[in-house]
Amino acid sequence: VGGGAIYDIGCYAIVAGRYLFESEPLRVISLIDRDPQFQTDRTASALIDFGGGRRLEFTVSTQSTPYQRVHAVGTEKRLEIEIPFNAPLGGATRLFLDEGKVHGNAQAVTENFAPCNMYTLQGDAFSRVVRGEIPLPYGVEDAICNMRVIDALFASEKSGGWVSLA
Repeated sequence: VGGGAIYDIGCYAIVAGRYLFESEPLRVISLIDRDPQFQTDRTASALIDFGGGRRLEFTVSTQSTPYQRVHAVGTEKRLEIEIPFNAPLGGATRLFLDEGKVHGNAQAVTENFAPCNMYTLQGDAFSRVVRGEIPLPYGVEDAICNMRVIDALFASEKSGGWVSLA
């Protein structure tokens, strides 16, 4: 026990929201479906309120068809990142920036990212940090902040309502 959709996949959505909004959430609410055998969260949906009309919404699942996107939608533009968290090993991925004036991605500008081995890049970056060549981009404090949100989502499951983080 300790696995499940939020720990395995939702953590990335949470850190993406915290990164894009450059702030910590004020409150959360979740809806969680548990696997009857393992009791881990197999499907979880969350609404995370950052205040000022900014919110993160996500659904993650360990037992659904694999599909992964980040959609950042503002008043003037829309950003879509295709397979943002674990792009196919050696496969390319894309980013779409859309002015939002025409439906259906008709005006979206596409940026293609070359195929790479993300695990090699991660290992190389870790080695450079350990050798003192570059600073650690995110420290343990960031992980603690993310875990605080995850804990609140599980508390929301138990209470059936909003959980404040403020």
